[in-house]
Amino acid sequence: MNIPKSKIAILSTVINFELYEKTSQLFPEGIQKYIIDGRNRMYGIDSIIYMVSKFKNLGIEWLIMADEDVIFYNPEQVFSIVEKMNDENYTVAGVRDGGVIAHRKHNPNVINTFFSVLNIKTVLDIWDKKAILSNQYTKPNEFNHFGSLPYTFNTDSLFEPYYCFYLWLRRNNKKFLFLDVKMKDDAIANEVLFNNKTLLCHTWYARRYGKDPFQTQRINNYLPQLNLTHSTTVKPIIFNDKFYLIKKPSILFHLVSQKIYKIFQKLVN
Repeated sequence: MNIPKSKIAILSTVINFELYEKTSQLFPEGIQKYIIDGRNRMYGIDSIIYMVSKFKNLGIEWLIMADEDVIFYNPEQVFSIVEKMNDENYTVAGVRDGGVIAHRKHNPNVINTFFSVLNIKTVLDIWDKKAILSNQYTKPNEFNHFGSLPYTFNTDSLFEPYYCFYLWLRRNNKKFLFLDVKMKDDAIANEVLFNNKTLLCHTWYARRYGKDPFQTQRINNYLPQLNLTHSTTVKPIIFNDKFYLIKKPSILFHLVSQKIYKIFQKLVN
């Protein structure tokens, strides 16, 4: 690979650190790992905006984004994706958020952020927060050139608030490399393919790991297939916006209400 690994990093917005401790052992080797602490409910478009503020001076050119419920089967394939993107001038690689995963019936013109590869250098060169936030809209037949897709989708969907970021990139004529998908037998998890080879498995439901017995066991069923003694010497750098909840009073109110409710339930029981 002609691109130095020092120019590539992997970022996870993590809610479940127990699961991250397991799956991150299987991340691509030789690149720096970064974490955005999502336990304060920072995710989606807020996480993307925060990400850009942290990466603008780090010298990283390619950013792999992977949730903690992503289990890599062939992590070195990521570097082949980066090479292809670099050679063919792609800005984003990822999986459509509609039409290719049985339970994601939303917009196929943008990606789901569970896994993606981003040319962060290109993004930083044109970054415009105000313009991005103003792109949360769709237009009829704007990007509908994807052929036949196996599952339901809706090109008018604005289901995720982060769609505006990817719609903005597409409207700025940035190329997207959409990756192939294969559903697993449980009809929840899916594999992501590159060059007809399995790159990773996305289990979904990271939030429920360690809390919901069914989801915990279902996710664990995928872990024994992999070598969890996989060594790594690169420790993650953790970003935490300590003032996020102050800036988001509605989220703070919701979290406080949940805690009060749990205390009340313990008292009455």
